[in-house]
Amino acid sequence: MPSSCRRLGAPARIISENKLDFNLLNSIERIELPRQVNDMPWFADLVSAITCLAWLFLLCCRGFYWLMGDGLTDKRMKEHDGVSSWPKVCAIVPARNEADVLGETLPSLLNQNYAGEFHVILVDDHSDDGTSEVARNIAQTLLRQDRLQILKSAPLPNGWAGKVWAMQNGLHEVPPDAEYVLLTDADIRHPESSVSRLVEQAKRQRRDFVSLMVRLHVESKWEALLIPAFVYFFAKLYPFRWVANDKRKTAAAAGGCILVRRELIQTADGLTPISGAVIDDCSLAKLVQSRGATLWLGLGSDFASVRRYTSLAEIWNMVARSAFVQLNYSLWLLVGTAIGMTLLYLVPVVITIAGICLISLGHTDWIWPGMLGLVAWCIMSATFVPILRWYRLALWRVITLPAAGFLYTLMTIDSAIRFWQRRAGAWKGRPYEMH
Repeated sequence: MPSSCRRLGAPARIISENKLDFNLLNSIERIELPRQVNDMPWFADLVSAITCLAWLFLLCCRGFYWLMGDGLTDKRMKEHDGVSSWPKVCAIVPARNEADVLGETLPSLLNQNYAGEFHVILVDDHSDDGTSEVARNIAQTLLRQDRLQILKSAPLPNGWAGKVWAMQNGLHEVPPDAEYVLLTDADIRHPESSVSRLVEQAKRQRRDFVSLMVRLHVESKWEALLIPAFVYFFAKLYPFRWVANDKRKTAAAAGGCILVRRELIQTADGLTPISGAVIDDCSLAKLVQSRGATLWLGLGSDFASVRRYTSLAEIWNMVARSAFVQLNYSLWLLVGTAIGMTLLYLVPVVITIAGICLISLGHTDWIWPGMLGLVAWCIMSATFVPILRWYRLALWRVITLPAAGFLYTLMTIDSAIRFWQRRAGAWKGRPYEMH
């Protein structure tokens, strides 16, 4: 074929190809979805409406759980004007194999600038990593030997959880003239005014039990994905305002930092009623509430955990250890939780994306469910913003909350499976069973 003919044929081929593309586009626009999808809008309407109403309820009627405040800071103390005299405080620190973190945390307790008398009891819960020696060396280096007492925990009796037994051992050493007991974990780094803040809060608010959700460590990708969501879910389960409302019976605490009146726990039976508790902090809150205590729960902005979770497996095992306990080992609560988490965190995303795709293909009957799904997703994201700000994380991470909710649902199901299979776990080298 002559070159001139080939040149004349090129535009014709281009026109032909463009015509083919145009026809293909028309055929895409005329795609007919399977009958099951075309018949789904009524179901999508129902599910999206339920989900949207659920989020509106959570937004307005769940104690404004997502507005957790600025936390217990020095700015709120007003120069301790709520305290005329500072009572004696004794801290109990259960410690099992904590030698690697004590260098970061114990000095923050021993160097408290508390105006009253303050003493620390570190209960070594049968550590095999030299925890007691490390604590003793830290106190000697800081010249704070007079402020620290190291106690070896007695052998663990049957039916007792290790941490609860360690706290019970520590209670036996608390002097009777101490007004408050500070229960704090070995991985918590305190600001130098922490005891003053806690006592001032207890006195000013007339609370017998003050607990702080400390800032958990967020550095690895898994921590950034799951830890803020963990605090968010905890606050939704136990709205902080409800805990502080004496008219309600919501009892909760964050075990890393609890200040409690001594006479509420140093009783004839002490912590025996919660001896086997895996979720010891909330169990303790319920126990003291049953003994007439008034509660308060808030954020500890510069109270921090130095415990690191570098992998998904570490966080997974931490949650699976106690998630099914939280549900009282109930199959029905597990099923309800799985359905509820799916409706709240997965359905808005799925329906919004499906609605956008189907509307673009001309299926206008998906406009309503798509809009409701988008509204639910927006409310969900908005309620997650305050906790992201508290953790100083980028706001784009609101889009990760559905993924975190899905993973926590799987962890809860796995926790139930472990219980049903009677698979014993281990915590810091000590076997335990959920029972």
